[in-house]
Amino acid sequence: MSLKDYFRKVIINILEKFLAVPEVLDKSLGNPKNILVIRQHNQFGDLLASVSLFRAIKEIYPNSHITLIASAQNYYAVDKNKFIDEIFVFKNNKIWIPNYIFRLKKLLRRDWDLTIVPVTVAVSLTSCILTGLSKAKIKIGPKELNGDKNNLAFVFNHRLKLDWRKCPDAHVSDFILDIVRPFGIRTKNFSTSVFYDDGDIKTANEFIGSLFPKEDCPLIGFHIGAGKQQNRWPLEKFVELIERIKKKMSVRIYFTGSDADKDELDFMKKHCCKESGYFLNKSIPQLAAIISLSNIFITNDTGVMHVAGATVTPQISIFGPTNPFNWAPVGPTKYFLRKSEFVSDVSVDDVFDLFNYLMEKQKNEKH
Repeated sequence: MSLKDYFRKVIINILEKFLAVPEVLDKSLGNPKNILVIRQHNQFGDLLASVSLFRAIKEIYPNSHITLIASAQNYYAVDKNKFIDEIFVFKNNKIWIPNYIFRLKKLLRRDWDLTIVPVTVAVSLTSCILTGLSKAKIKIGPKELNGDKNNLAFVFNHRLKLDWRKCPDAHVSDFILDIVRPFGIRTKNFSTSVFYDDGDIKTANEFIGSLFPKEDCPLIGFHIGAGKQQNRWPLEKFVELIERIKKKMSVRIYFTGSDADKDELDFMKKHCCKESGYFLNKSIPQLAAIISLSNIFITNDTGVMHVAGATVTPQISIFGPTNPFNWAPVGPTKYFLRKSEFVSDVSVDDVFDLFNYLMEKQKNEKH
């Protein structure tokens, strides 16, 4: 055993001594009013895809109050979400600040009826520890994920074995409910949701009013960035696609993104789209607002894909290594393209043909 593994085992043994709770087999939860969900993961898309869980809780326990502990990297995914009553942002870099620790401790020591730790692709040890520190009557979390043991499962009264391998093409919004299904918490609506208000719509409309051409013509949005390089469709293909679209029809084009997408956006500014708009560094509700006003939105497999998926706007999502049956937005207006593990294998013809189909479909629906 390495020194690192030895110290890890020692720490786990100490945590077990102080945080372990007895396992309970009875699946009755009573009527929980105060529910704490700990989703302290850094994945933006994971949290946005978790809306089905919050919806299911509210459908079964409509009078419950849901508090979410999220991370600084993902909490904004559920900003203004009507299923969540309160959000606490967990920040690793503040755990040594007395005032912050006081607030966190005060939150965890509330009289919770139920604490839940949901899981998608990884078990968060931090979330497990926070659960162990919480004053909750009932604690639900993972015992295993895909056969890998959770060494901190002792913090939960109810310990669930979760396994993607049982149904490898299950959608994430469906799979995430496996943590609560044994307790009768479920929903038939697996769609994600992003909520925006009149102010967000006003921001979007003001931006749209600045675009060229000024005449009323289709509004097409693009998201060309992605956190993972292997999920980025080649920029040259985006350029060719946009040139072909503009040759076919008069359109207004805009790009979404942030400072993290600067290189990609600079490439587009240099090689085409001089009259395009750039809707950058906006809040999630503002993004959802402008996408909702668009005719079509075309995106890589990334967090913004899930934001677009929360709208009814026709959407084309371009996939590479990720299984789209797990992660692609669901709904009658949502389409994805995937050829292989390599996103570049999706051709410009593939996207352009689907774009034309969706535009023609919109045209026919108006008549």
